[in-house]
Amino acid sequence: MTSTVHLASPHDIHPTAIVGERPGRPIRSQELVLGPDAIVRAYSVIYAGSTIGAHLETGHGVVIREENLIGDHLSIWNNSTIDYGCRIGSNVRIHCNVYVAQFTTIEDEAFLAPGVMIANDRHPICRACMKGPTIRRGARIGINATLLPEVVIGEGALVGAGAVVVHDVAPDAVVVGNPARVIGQASELTHAASYLERLQQAS
Repeated sequence: MTSTVHLASPHDIHPTAIVGERPGRPIRSQELVLGPDAIVRAYSVIYAGSTIGAHLETGHGVVIREENLIGDHLSIWNNSTIDYGCRIGSNVRIHCNVYVAQFTTIEDEAFLAPGVMIANDRHPICRACMKGPTIRRGARIGINATLLPEVVIGEGALVGAGAVVVHDVAPDAVVVGNPARVIGQASELTHAASYLERLQQAS
């Protein structure tokens, strides 16, 4: 079965990018729909069988697999992968070297920092119970954090750098550590002076 690509104009697809790659697994439809104003940078691969909204922007070496439903204004940076069967909202930002496992849900305006790893299988190699996390609207996942299968990250929550999330995170909570624990509320965070500003003030 050949793939069919519906690529809206305008768009900027690098010559080394592949748009409409055929999946190696059987799927219901080989049709790829990609909205207008897409920017797909060098060596990115977008598989057939997904629907992606307007203003997609990839970094280099991005992979977006099949059977994904993705909203508008997805920014996904270098060497990150969205595996198959995911649901991703609008205005989502995914930084470099991120892995989004199959059957993950990411709602509008969420942010994933570099190196975030998402798991979807409580019993490795078992295909019967694969289900990724749900990241609610506006949640932020810090650098190198790990989310285990099926956890729910609440709306507006903040997962700290390097945290390992094994349980659901309440809306607006700030969690850190392994296993992740609550240390505060995201809405109460303040913009303190940076390290360099504190040095200048002390001198």
